[in-house]
Amino acid sequence: METKNSKWLVLSLLALVWGSSFILMKKGLEGGLTPYQLGAYRILFTSLFLLLIGWKELLQISKKKILPIIAAGVLGNLLPVFLFALAQTQISSSISSTLNSFTPLNTLIIGSIFFGLTFTKKHVLGICIGIIGCLILVYAGATGNPSKNYWYAVLVVIATWCYASNINLVKKYLSDVTPFAITVGNFTFLLVPALLILYFTGYSIKEPQMASSFLPISSIHPLIYVAILGIIGTGIANIYFYKLIQISSPLFASNVTYLIPIVATIWSFIDHEKVSLAQIIGTGIILIGVYIPNKK
Repeated sequence: METKNSKWLVLSLLALVWGSSFILMKKGLEGGLTPYQLGAYRILFTSLFLLLIGWKELLQISKKKILPIIAAGVLGNLLPVFLFALAQTQISSSISSTLNSFTPLNTLIIGSIFFGLTFTKKHVLGICIGIIGCLILVYAGATGNPSKNYWYAVLVVIATWCYASNINLVKKYLSDVTPFAITVGNFTFLLVPALLILYFTGYSIKEPQMASSFLPISSIHPLIYVAILGIIGTGIANIYFYKLIQISSPLFASNVTYLIPIVATIWSFIDHEKVSLAQIIGTGIILIGVYIPNKK
């Protein structure tokens, strides 16, 4: 019972944190950061924070676990960080977060083909219902913002395949490694490509602008948003996500992506993005899709 309650608590907290990450990305881009700078600085802040508090965890990682940890870092963080940053230059934060909800379906497909993941009919039903809710949200967002290039949504779909592969990989090959060690190992490796990307794309922000704030502050430097995104939304959140994978199942852990759009849509409303009745209906359908496969 304690484990059951713990996994739902972790799932809810991750949905809150990751659902808030899309508005932070938006503010960072509005402040003058390029998508490459946003992704690289996000990884940089995460890496430095984790090494500061947990460098000793690296000593706990055996040689045979190094390759899976590197693969988890690339699939779970490096590629998605830049794919989402590029996508959000053209699509809204609410739509981007909604497309992320395809992760459970991809987790099921990849897990069943390559990792021997078992599933039931209610898992498939829940995923299908969730996808219907996602499609409603995407359609509502697209009709409300016809000037955007929605081909960029493909980048988010690719990111969901990366996430799904990472979830199955961690469950199968890293269940005996502590979540803290996995996360520190991930970002120790990712520190190098992040610095290289910053070197080739430029460290400085061209004509940096103080991004408008949804907080009781008129404006905030864009790197502040990215620091929050990196330390809390990536570093700390990844530790708890790997813990969730270990105490539950890949499909349960992937359900967090169904709850993320709800939080992201609330932030969009606070930030004066248009939220339609169709989006509210789509959100309700997503919740039903999460409930069905997890009810007794």
